[in-house]
Amino acid sequence: MENGMSAQGQDEEVGRNFWKDVSPPSIVAGAVAVLVGFASSAVIVFEAARASGYDEAGIASWIWALCLGCGLTGIGLSLRYRQPVVTAWSTPGAALLATTSGLTPELAAGAFVICGALIFVCGITRWFEQAMSRIPLSLAAAMLAGVLLRFGMDLFLSMQSAFGLVGLMFLTFFIVRLILPRYVILVVLLVGGVWASLQGGWHWEKVSLTLAMPQWTTPSFSLATAIGVAVPLFMVTMASQYVPGIAAQRASGYDTPISPQVSLTGLTTLLLAPFGGYAIGLAAITAAICMGSDAHPDPRRRYTAAVASGAFYIVVALLGATVVSFLAALPREMVLAVAGLALLGTMGNSLALAMRDESRRDAAMVTFLATASGVTLFGIGSAFWGLVGGGVVMLLNRRRRL
Repeated sequence: MENGMSAQGQDEEVGRNFWKDVSPPSIVAGAVAVLVGFASSAVIVFEAARASGYDEAGIASWIWALCLGCGLTGIGLSLRYRQPVVTAWSTPGAALLATTSGLTPELAAGAFVICGALIFVCGITRWFEQAMSRIPLSLAAAMLAGVLLRFGMDLFLSMQSAFGLVGLMFLTFFIVRLILPRYVILVVLLVGGVWASLQGGWHWEKVSLTLAMPQWTTPSFSLATAIGVAVPLFMVTMASQYVPGIAAQRASGYDTPISPQVSLTGLTTLLLAPFGGYAIGLAAITAAICMGSDAHPDPRRRYTAAVASGAFYIVVALLGATVVSFLAALPREMVLAVAGLALLGTMGNSLALAMRDESRRDAAMVTFLATASGVTLFGIGSAFWGLVGGGVVMLLNRRRRL
């Protein structure tokens, strides 16, 4: 009885702490993270679902499963460790599936089950955590900066087609940050939305009210699909999602235990695979939004932004195609501008941390440039190869000093 009372008191204390820690900027950061996640990869997910043989109802089920999985795992892990943990579907995995031919929904679901099982095994055996513990912080920070560089460049490239909108948002960001730094992204969103509305940039005709319904697909297994789809999907997800995801956490000063994150996301993928949850892993870009100072000045309270992000993902899961159509109605330049401005501080901090250690500066620079290049080799993204290149340079420099 005493243990039960104690647990109940702990739960009540947790609830009070969360509602004390949450703030409007953290909620906005969570919303921006979801917005950026959808804007940057929703089209690739749709193409992956079509290539896997799913119809429109099946694609809606994919959105339901992926968003539900991201929401539940992000909220659960963030509340458990009181650190910002943002999860996301595997965008490189979707790109891989989009180029795969000959799949049926049943075979695809079977491949997703195998992928989830492999990720789960990596988590419970701590193999992945042991590998990540050997990556120096300077290389992790350089890789994160390389991953985020494209968003900083897109901020200025978007001025070519919408100079008035993006220029106004740019000036608003730096002016408001001097006056109301905690609400800067919220104000930028409002200013951008009003300007776009006055200029007729909103595409309201794309908005439709539709609820997503989960659709069960009985998994079917074959050796060819396991080797040709499941294993590459697993490898791409681990290298291109989990590696930069953990690096983003470490570069932002968080030491969230790795194995529980891998285990829970792998188990979630396993359970949601028959509904289209092909691979759920750790986020890097959207996580950086929730880990920055714009989410909350106090790093100990930024977990509330990740919780808000998870809540918005669950809303998207319930509303399904309605939210997707609303996101499609936003001017693309506005989305790019918000993403670039929200990640500006994180990019600067990552670069400063990467270049701080002079003995590892060459290795960090190689990691940064290789990651930013976007090169893909053997189906594995540039974040992984950036770490490999930086690691090789670091070892060679160490041998030369010896």
